[in-house]
Amino acid sequence: MRKLILFLFFILQLVSCVSVKKHNEQIETLHSPESLRRDIDQVYNQLKKHHPNLYQYTSKTDLDFKFDSLKKAIQTPINSRDFYKKLAPVVAQVKQGHVSLGSAYQEFTRKERKTLKKKKFEFYDLDFEYLNNKLWVVNTKGKDSSLIGAEVLKIDNENVSNIIQSIKTRFASDGYNQTLYNRVVGRHFSTYYYKEKGFIDSLNIQFKLKDSIFSKLLKRISKHKKEAEKDSFPQKPAIKLTKLERKQNRIAAKNKRKKDRIFGFIPKEKEYTRNFNFIGKDSSTAYMKIRSFNNGNYRKFYKDSFKKLDSAKTKNLIIDLRDNGGGRIAEINYLYAYLSKTAYTFMAPSQVNNRLSFFPAFMNNTKSISFKMVTGIFSPLIVIDNILKTKKQDGKWHYNFRYAKVQKPKNLNYTGNLYVLINGNSFSASSLISTNLQATNRAIFVGEETGGAFNGCVAGLYKIYQLPESKLKIRMGLMQIETPFKQNPDGYGVKPNIEITPTISDRLSGKDPEIDWVLKHISEK
Repeated sequence: MRKLILFLFFILQLVSCVSVKKHNEQIETLHSPESLRRDIDQVYNQLKKHHPNLYQYTSKTDLDFKFDSLKKAIQTPINSRDFYKKLAPVVAQVKQGHVSLGSAYQEFTRKERKTLKKKKFEFYDLDFEYLNNKLWVVNTKGKDSSLIGAEVLKIDNENVSNIIQSIKTRFASDGYNQTLYNRVVGRHFSTYYYKEKGFIDSLNIQFKLKDSIFSKLLKRISKHKKEAEKDSFPQKPAIKLTKLERKQNRIAAKNKRKKDRIFGFIPKEKEYTRNFNFIGKDSSTAYMKIRSFNNGNYRKFYKDSFKKLDSAKTKNLIIDLRDNGGGRIAEINYLYAYLSKTAYTFMAPSQVNNRLSFFPAFMNNTKSISFKMVTGIFSPLIVIDNILKTKKQDGKWHYNFRYAKVQKPKNLNYTGNLYVLINGNSFSASSLISTNLQATNRAIFVGEETGGAFNGCVAGLYKIYQLPESKLKIRMGLMQIETPFKQNPDGYGVKPNIEITPTISDRLSGKDPEIDWVLKHISEK
């Protein structure tokens, strides 16, 4: 039996290595213009088949022209990454932020991944922000803080301004909004640079700090260098804990795990998704920072937070949705129930392309065979749900979420003054809850126009489809997610009552101009 297990393990490893090699050869090889034109047709056909509102911001005539022009422009063989650079700007012309094209990524064998995990790329330690049309280092995850406040001028002798202008063409906001581009290109610069260049072991970066211009080589270095240095010194003998101390440590660890679940701990960033605290000497003003609507036991967090607000009779609440890219509809609906003063309908029925709208998300060429088998087992339940909840209205199919029904506020709903902080990175679910709050005049909004549209987005469920020749993957939303409220003209985000754009001076001095304005407004009132 042991020999059989070892033999099967060997076969799996061999198959995996062959698969990785085949994939890497496929994306690096030069594809013929004819095969790439077929990939372009596949992309457009998938969008036309599954996207429920494809021509919302770009007309069919214009979109047809852009895809046809790309097909005519490809006259020579190119590899998958160069094809991505040509196709992504055309896909972005759909002007729907949830439609995106992934680049061609090099895959690694199990042995190679194990080796890479022992190293870290110094470039990924840097946090960037794009302010005043310049790329700045605003923070670092490593211990070296000497680069904080430095402007990035060149990367491997290429001007950063050229890199950024190129990156901006490869993704979209919702509609005609512009604030998202600067926020996304700064916050996710490392990711987009990887999409642009692929796997890299080192980068020579030119910085400007005050009046000094200098270059620094950022490399992949061993994560365990410091540990190795520590091992060279004599280790202190382990302190034997008493029975009581061990019990206290177990209780403390259990409490931390509980807090991590409720607040949504993010290990990579070493911070929580949700935070709540009172500002100032008393409890008259509270601050709630929500980084996303994705992880953690949100029900417990909001229940506890609004119970504290009710007990303290808090008069002012600041909800910070800056850089919140969205997440679960269930969570924003639950939060809104604590903010609404009256009965409400959070969503409108969601337009879809067919009555069985869930299956394109579950059954596509990027899902594993095992996943498809499980979906097949539960398919009768999915079919029943889709048939019961999907109705035709005005000649179009609409799926009815339970959030499209009239709901009542929570018993401990907050009725005091409400301020919401937003910026270009406030997207998707952040924009949906902001739309409800602004349309009902429930809050004062401070910051920038949201990257997500006031009139909703196409999201909810996603289909991820891999192109047969280039192996690029396109992601598209399958459901029109919107509130009962609309604004004209279409294609713009939730706009702030008080517009404030931070500067690099604010970042380096530790100032938060949006919060400063709110606190000043509260004190004046």
